[in-house]
Amino acid sequence: MNSTRPPSEQSGKRYLAHVRQNADGSFVIHDLEEHLRGVARLSEEFASAFGSADWGNLAGVWHDLGKYSSAFQNYIARGSGFDPDAHIEGGKGRVNHSSAGALHAVEILGGKGRLLAYLIAGHHAGLPDWHSDENALSPLSQRLEDRQHLQAISAVTIPEDVLHPAITPVAKPLGGVAGLALWLRMLFSCLVDGDFLDTEKFMEGGKGQPRGTFSSIKELLEKFDERMTKLTAEAKPTPVNRVRAEVLRQSRERASDTSGLFSLTVPTGGGKTLSSLAFALTHAVRHQKRRIIYVIPYTSIIEQTAGIFRDIFGDNVVEHHSNLDPEKETARSRLATENWDASIIVTTNVQFFESLFAARTSSCRKLHNIVNSVVVLDEAQLLNPEFLQPIMDTMNLLSQHYGVTFVLSTATQPALNSREGFGWKFRGLNDVREIMTDPDALYRDLTRVKVEIPLDFHARRGWEEIAIELRTHESVLAVVNTRRDCRELHRLMPEETIHLSASMCGEHRSRVVGGIRERLKQKVLTRVVSTQLVEAGVDIDFPVVYRALSGLDSIAQAAGRCNREGALDLGKVVVFVPPQCAPPGTLRRAEQTTVSLLSGSESDPMARELFTRYFEHFYLKADSLDKQGIQDLLTTDARGLKIQFRTAAEKFKLIDDVESQAILVWYGESQILIGKLKKDGPERWLMRKLQRYSVNMPRCVVIKLVETGEVQEVWPGIFAQAVSTLYDDKLGVIVDGALNAEQLIG
Repeated sequence: MNSTRPPSEQSGKRYLAHVRQNADGSFVIHDLEEHLRGVARLSEEFASAFGSADWGNLAGVWHDLGKYSSAFQNYIARGSGFDPDAHIEGGKGRVNHSSAGALHAVEILGGKGRLLAYLIAGHHAGLPDWHSDENALSPLSQRLEDRQHLQAISAVTIPEDVLHPAITPVAKPLGGVAGLALWLRMLFSCLVDGDFLDTEKFMEGGKGQPRGTFSSIKELLEKFDERMTKLTAEAKPTPVNRVRAEVLRQSRERASDTSGLFSLTVPTGGGKTLSSLAFALTHAVRHQKRRIIYVIPYTSIIEQTAGIFRDIFGDNVVEHHSNLDPEKETARSRLATENWDASIIVTTNVQFFESLFAARTSSCRKLHNIVNSVVVLDEAQLLNPEFLQPIMDTMNLLSQHYGVTFVLSTATQPALNSREGFGWKFRGLNDVREIMTDPDALYRDLTRVKVEIPLDFHARRGWEEIAIELRTHESVLAVVNTRRDCRELHRLMPEETIHLSASMCGEHRSRVVGGIRERLKQKVLTRVVSTQLVEAGVDIDFPVVYRALSGLDSIAQAAGRCNREGALDLGKVVVFVPPQCAPPGTLRRAEQTTVSLLSGSESDPMARELFTRYFEHFYLKADSLDKQGIQDLLTTDARGLKIQFRTAAEKFKLIDDVESQAILVWYGESQILIGKLKKDGPERWLMRKLQRYSVNMPRCVVIKLVETGEVQEVWPGIFAQAVSTLYDDKLGVIVDGALNAEQLIG
């Protein structure tokens, strides 16, 4: 695929950006000038969505200037086989082709050029830090001192309008100094996605993957309205369904409000999922938003939500998480997953927020598609408090400068408004508009349970005592805090009792939850012992629920699994004090906050006003709302254009995966898949499918299991079950002795 007017036609030399070899052995050249201009057009188009088209264009036209060097031209010619006799000076390694464009930007534009330098220098390796004590990290300050890369292209004839485009960047960074890092990351996203797409188009022979073929938001709203009309007509005229209909009506009405920050405060079981979607779709149509991004706290429930949406909208729904079944994945959805080019995205808290602080190209690529969207945060109270400040700051920036409307959808609204105290200040979300006209009335109308709290929060109860009580109920759910507690209580229960925890792989859990629903439907004896993974988004309905002492929001979530459809006058929820405290950290603080709030209280523990007080106290108990100092890394020296992108990305981990390791277990078809892995290696489709059969364990536990021969490394860095006794078809992964003492949450 040659340029219509490549520089080679003028100079006699062909400058290669990429080389493709056809099936017949012939070579096709992607002309470098053509590539630069193609990426510039795409990056400019993407950046125009937030008023920064000029910056996007310059980043694109300069990003690969280093490829004009003789070292790179020889490298790609020989490496591709296009010219096997090409000489590569300096050895066999890759040739640095990103520093030249960064240096050129600084030389032409001075300080403004340094902004572009971050993008250009990082367009393959990821956004760099400005400075670092680790030379291996290649900080930008160091790279801008090495002018040999600029000298390497100085003797080359490069089109004047490439080196000196008739563009002067005038758009100012959005959000000032505080918003500089996010703005640069958004521009980086435009550049990276443009580079990927232009390269992909060439490598696919000019075809590329189909783009922009999803239904419009307006078309999706029509499908949604059609489905809801049908559901409403079929719904029984119960009090619960009447409340759900009212919630839906108000959500539609408030969608006309201007873009910004909204809350949807509805008790569990009140129809938040479909009502929040109704608001999002209607709001998007009326305000020309580009897409809906539905953010869910746990991977364990994402498939359920995506399944509900896909049943209405078909292939217009794209899931972005590690458990996506490749059998449901098309070439179009794979690409949409990479850059969120779809009408409806369903993703996780981890994927959404870690991407907003990411440095890697693969993680940042999709960010520009968040601009001018509606983002629904399902169960917003589950945001990690240790990262709450940088999350709040970023949400405010996205809302104020990038046209993003946020909907905080929860039964227990967290206290996210700005507050000050002695020596501390929290920058929260201000001007949040509640969608429901009278949330308190909803809570009164949807009162379906009576919650019993301990008379003495210091009087701990033994598992044997709890088990005896549970046996008196034919249908009962008991929710505990750790996998160890779940195993211990389940051991004391009758044999037919169902166990549910993250010791079981995703496929196993899905089958068990389906079986629970069917048993409840058939009204047969159903006793379940579970960790808190059952609390958010799992649609089950028990007449009696026991909950080990925990955060007030978790107690409310557990209560939402009781008398969900209002078949009883009142369901029964019993809060008990377990034998041991919750594990140290967030769970321990949540437990302590609940005790301090409810001790001696005679008010309803599920009263809505209590939750605001709970979260205020809970956040105050946190060591810090920015424990890793993310904002300091991104803003302290931002005025001097010194930003620690890479370090901030490494520190912003909502889930600490450093000490955890996934193991593939034997369940269902997994042994066949593991066999394919051993034979063919970790192919994309295979690894996506195997995620359904993985269980996360502490790394120290996995090391011991490898030593005992119960787990083996089947591919570098990939571990799998090696003996049949490791995984039980009721309990999941079983570890013995000291390993059983691990305080595993979930």
